[in-house]
This record gives sequence, structure tokens and C-alpha cells, in this order.
Amino acid sequence: MLADLLRRLAGRPENDSLLPPEDQRVAVAALLVIAAHADHDYADVERTQIERVLADRYALDPEAAAQLRAQGEDAEGAAVDLYRFTSLVKAGVPHEERASVIEAMWRVVLSDQHREQHEEALMRRITDLLGLDTRDSVEARRRAQASL
Repeated sequence: MLADLLRRLAGRPENDSLLPPEDQRVAVAALLVIAAHADHDYADVERTQIERVLADRYALDPEAAAQLRAQGEDAEGAAVDLYRFTSLVKAGVPHEERASVIEAMWRVVLSDQHREQHEEALMRRITDLLGLDTRDSVEARRRAQASL
């Protein structure tokens, strides 16, 4: 599972095939980790929020959510660049699910009570790279703020 995703990150994204469900989970976890790192401070509150988001999204117990977060950290560390990673996610995660990924990322970004320019820029860039528009991100941010 993780090894296959890491091989995909190192190679060319397969634009015509969806990621297997387990790889989708790791890919989403990695995007959440990327969001947490945007302000150059990967705080415990962000790790906790990532685990909460993953547990809610995939109906995981706390231990499984922590393991998935760790796999996301490994995948994020192995990604060559953001474009390659988001291309893989865009190709592998159905369009209708990508707005919920952006919402989950906003939950992580907003969890430390600080919004910084780096985080805002990252969210704009990922929104665009995932084939979503600004309105999708604004609505996702509002939903994320309401859930915190």
C-alpha cells in the first residue's frame, strides 16, 4: 500500500486510473501533513487535528488514525514536489471528493488558531492544482471553521 504510493510519487502519475482506497487515504493524510507544515511549525495541535480528521473521514479508531497520519508523513517526505503529488491525487481521487479534502486541509490549517500567508498561499495553490476553484476553497474554509 504505502510502498505502491511511494513508487507512484517517484514516477509519473497514472492519469487514467483512480488510486486504490488505501492509497487514497494515505494521499489525503499526506496533504493534511503538507498543510500542517505550511507555517513551518508542525505543532501537536495540528497532529491531533489530522488524526481527528482522518478518524472522522474514514471511521478509524485513534490508533489507526495515528498510523495513517504517520504514513502520510512518510509519503509527504517522499514526494519530489507538490505538483507531482497533487497530480497523483487529482488523478486518483474523484472530483466530487476533492472539496472535502480541501475542507479537511483547512481544518488542519485553522487548528492552531493562526492563519499565515504561507498557509493561505498553499491552500490557493493546492485548490488550483486539484482542479477546484476559489469558491470551493472559501466554502470549504467556512465549513472547517464551523466544525472547530
